[in-house]
Amino acid sequence: MGRLFKVNDNNCYQENTYVNKNSFIGKEADTSPLPRYEDIKDKLPRPIWDGNEDAIKCYDKVWEIGFSNLRQPNSEAGFVSPFIDTAFNGYLFMWDSAFIMMFGRYASRVFNFQQTLDNFYSHQHKDGFICREICEDEAGEQWSRDDPCSTGPNVLPWAEWEYYTTTGDRERLSRVFDPLMAYHKWLSFNRAWQDGSYWSCGNGCGMDNLPRPLPGFDEEASHSFMSWIDATTQMYISADILVKMARELGREDETEWLSKEAEMLNKLINEKMWDDELAFYCDKYRDGSLSHVKTVAPYWTLLAGIVPEDRADRFIAHLENENEFKRPNRVPALSADHPYYQALFGYWCGGVWAPTNYMIMRGLEKYGYHGLAREIGVTYHNYVINVFRKEGTVFEYYSPELPYMNSGKRDFVGWGGIAPVAVLFEFVFGIRSNAKEKRITWRVGCTERHGIERYPLGDGCVDLICEARASADDRPVITVKSDVPVTVEVIWKDEKWEITA
Repeated sequence: MGRLFKVNDNNCYQENTYVNKNSFIGKEADTSPLPRYEDIKDKLPRPIWDGNEDAIKCYDKVWEIGFSNLRQPNSEAGFVSPFIDTAFNGYLFMWDSAFIMMFGRYASRVFNFQQTLDNFYSHQHKDGFICREICEDEAGEQWSRDDPCSTGPNVLPWAEWEYYTTTGDRERLSRVFDPLMAYHKWLSFNRAWQDGSYWSCGNGCGMDNLPRPLPGFDEEASHSFMSWIDATTQMYISADILVKMARELGREDETEWLSKEAEMLNKLINEKMWDDELAFYCDKYRDGSLSHVKTVAPYWTLLAGIVPEDRADRFIAHLENENEFKRPNRVPALSADHPYYQALFGYWCGGVWAPTNYMIMRGLEKYGYHGLAREIGVTYHNYVINVFRKEGTVFEYYSPELPYMNSGKRDFVGWGGIAPVAVLFEFVFGIRSNAKEKRITWRVGCTERHGIERYPLGDGCVDLICEARASADDRPVITVKSDVPVTVEVIWKDEKWEITA
């Protein structure tokens, strides 16, 4: 199982006032019966895609595996809510769990996958620290909070905001705001350099073995005195989302410092971590020079929305370069022109991973590169389905070049559900929702009859069907049925129109 650190209440902590308002600490464990897949499968959203039966089978399989990985909380271990196990080593991982939520939110009507994150908030230390791995069987954590590997990446606010846009659950938003504020503040006190940038390490950033540090530093366990582009950008994203949350909750007076930090980080990233000749954002060494190791880490800047328009084309062009990130399966975590790149079994040194692919696609979408986002999504989804045809399951990560080869752990649900569920819905089909606005956007790309029945929208469900078309030039014919008021904006080529139900 690995090392186990007990939390010692006698340790010296600088107490964080937001932790005092964390309602998950000391919460009575919820031991409600867990749903069985066989009992609830007919209540899940149902994709329709004529002629793509294997994609539907893979979709069903990941939910079957996911529901088999549900666990009751062990109150002796400090767990308070039922959760989905990370499916890795008996510990619950922060990075994995946040990305599981990206597809788990589609099943919120039958099981609240989001409550998995409750167990991180219930483990929050008095100073705001949250360990990135918490033991499921007994009280303890994988890392001491002073270890460079102890926490991160800070993607919890993004996971919670995505859930809010899907469900409109303002009550949850109110509950998670304080622990998220406390965690952000801990990171700002303990993971920042003098210039305001942030550091991490291979384990802490979630991309263990990427060759980012200088020679002589451990690539997995050392911060190597670098400013890490992903960690720094994720703190911008966290600050930006916490400001949005505060606005929703009427607590704007508490986030002025976050607005200032976001402004400072935006400036720092664009002035100190951009290499104009390379047209790439980079890690920064302690002497101020920039690393030229090209990984997927800088693409968090797209998701953050901080890439200036006059840089976006050149920066995104690396994703279209066949010698770098445009491999047969997209997008490898390490550029193919690096000597450490591997087409098979390289782990992060070439592997194609669900969390970073999803992040990239969402970032491209923010900059209006919808076609490229869909192209990457379709390619990645096809590879996952090809492996499923052979192996009957999904895996931790995939080869960037070999279409029938799997890598890492089997039955990885886990974030293995992202491609068969979230990528299918959002990028192959092109369907996205905003529950607060009771609005769905559908960028139609498929020509086969396709859509989703029982698509969740707040407290309701929507059926969305696009009829088969002879070619992509034929105008889509769409039917919408809903048990809640909804507006569906259809986008096809240069046309837009709305359907209300």
